[in-house]
Amino acid sequence: MPNSPLAPDVIVLAGGRASRMGGVDKPGLVVGGRSMLETALAAVAPLGRTVVVGPPRPALGGHILQTREPEPGSGPVAAVAAGLAALGAGPASHIVVLAADLPFLTDSAISELLRHSADFDAVFAADVSGRPQYLIGVWRTESLAARLGELDTVINQPMKVLVPHRTNIVALPGVDDCDTPGEIDAARAAFDTRTDGGPGESGTAATRHSPPEHTTPLSLDRAREALHHGLTRLPGHRSDLRGARGATLAAPLTAAEALPRFDVSAMDGYAVAGEGPWELRADIGFAGGQRPDGLRPGEAVRIATGAQVPEGTTRVLRDEFARAATERRLERLPDTPLRSDIRRRGEDRAPGDEIAPAGTAVTPALVSAAAAVEVTTATVYGPVRARIVMTGDEIRSTGPLQAGQTRDSIGPILPDLLAAHGVPVVDQVHLRDTAHGFDQVLATATDCDLLVVVGATGGGAADQLRGALDRCGGRLLVPRLALRPGGSTVVAEIPSTTTVLGLPGNPYAAVATLLALVPAIVGGRTGVPARRRATGPLRNAAEISGAVARIVPARYSEQPGGGWIGDPTIRTAHLGGLVDRDGLVVVAPGARDDDSAEFIPLP
Repeated sequence: MPNSPLAPDVIVLAGGRASRMGGVDKPGLVVGGRSMLETALAAVAPLGRTVVVGPPRPALGGHILQTREPEPGSGPVAAVAAGLAALGAGPASHIVVLAADLPFLTDSAISELLRHSADFDAVFAADVSGRPQYLIGVWRTESLAARLGELDTVINQPMKVLVPHRTNIVALPGVDDCDTPGEIDAARAAFDTRTDGGPGESGTAATRHSPPEHTTPLSLDRAREALHHGLTRLPGHRSDLRGARGATLAAPLTAAEALPRFDVSAMDGYAVAGEGPWELRADIGFAGGQRPDGLRPGEAVRIATGAQVPEGTTRVLRDEFARAATERRLERLPDTPLRSDIRRRGEDRAPGDEIAPAGTAVTPALVSAAAAVEVTTATVYGPVRARIVMTGDEIRSTGPLQAGQTRDSIGPILPDLLAAHGVPVVDQVHLRDTAHGFDQVLATATDCDLLVVVGATGGGAADQLRGALDRCGGRLLVPRLALRPGGSTVVAEIPSTTTVLGLPGNPYAAVATLLALVPAIVGGRTGVPARRRATGPLRNAAEISGAVARIVPARYSEQPGGGWIGDPTIRTAHLGGLVDRDGLVVVAPGARDDDSAEFIPLP
């Protein structure tokens, strides 16, 4: 319905700085035989007036309006405002807003958005991870204009500031964008992929609408497996066990001494020789004190738990089984059992016995068990040392908030959450939203094993992490997660072998994905086996489950059989939903009430 008064108008964003692409004209890049801008325009060709916001493009036909942001590279909101202004008076009732970096976009995807837009102020596409794509949407024009009018400035604003309350999210295939050269290469490879017809055959036509494999979100289980088996192991080193919490044994740990080192009393009572009654001596054996002289048959001596028993001792008669008939005469009470109550040398450990195999985590229990047999050092991998990077110009940790600023509500607690998983934090920094700030952060991340980045993982104008990872030659292990919230999570290994964990900037999503993935990262770097998972019935699973897996707060169920009750809704902009909760549950797509769910306890 081109030029029909009922057809929506279209704003195509084809500008920006393209900082992740090294400054190239991203919409002009050819993928699948045509530029990504041409793909976008083809998808909206049947609609009304179209305005392209970006640098002048003489090759566009005269029916395409062209305009530019007031300040080139000033963000998507500024570009949308410029596009709306270019449409002039009397725009259509609805406007399609579209980015020009979607090589797999089709007109059928746009039609599906329009079909769901009638009762909402805006409808947005969601990728396969469930992450809303605010630059693939249909807006009620009146609502879009109103949201723009409420802003003090449109310069360098994220699209989320425009999102109205009455929105709809529609899961669509083929809405994966390309933010980095690596993603462009993968998209081109996807278009060039042909079905193998056997030797000597040319195969079928190119597969055109499949997103690049390396950007396909992974399930939580697949992501954990990729991290556990795909990360580079830390080098082994000799360490004092008391300072190696969170590390993993690189070799079996064996006893240096026997446990116990000599025969000791297991109870408070009397060391006796032979059958009673016994003559009670005046001396006493204390733990850590001098060993009493040897006993002759018929003698007894008072002894404390842990004291070395004298030579000639037959057994220890515990206090509750004994009776002093006179000051010097000791008897066993009638009908009491005959017990040894002596811990013999080497009864628990002999020299050379294995305390723990390689791959065992260094825990307080291991440190104690090793100390008991005179072992205080071991060769270990780790612990994994972390640096935390908080991102965003709007984040403020201390002092009064200025206009547009947000309090840092998760930075202060991340060290505690990491420490609970045996990950010490070496330092914590704040990174402003700059085009190449992450290049320096990644280049200098040689003094830590894990870089935890909060924010900058999405596809917005200020989200720079993925481009920096691509530029430095980072190896993606988890490109995205098929999990809500947390879909924009990225995990990579950079050439220094430092692991980069990119968490969403949303506080709840950041904490939930950190708790879900950090054990697998520690396992991959140190070799500790995958931890046993707590599973059980989720009583209200059907109320929570959706098209993709969800991770929500939960409390223990008081129903017979135990299990958990999950929260059907959660406000993700803060951690208030975790107050008075016992942990998180991972809810599988399409789960039914009482289906088994994984439970992740809160530290």
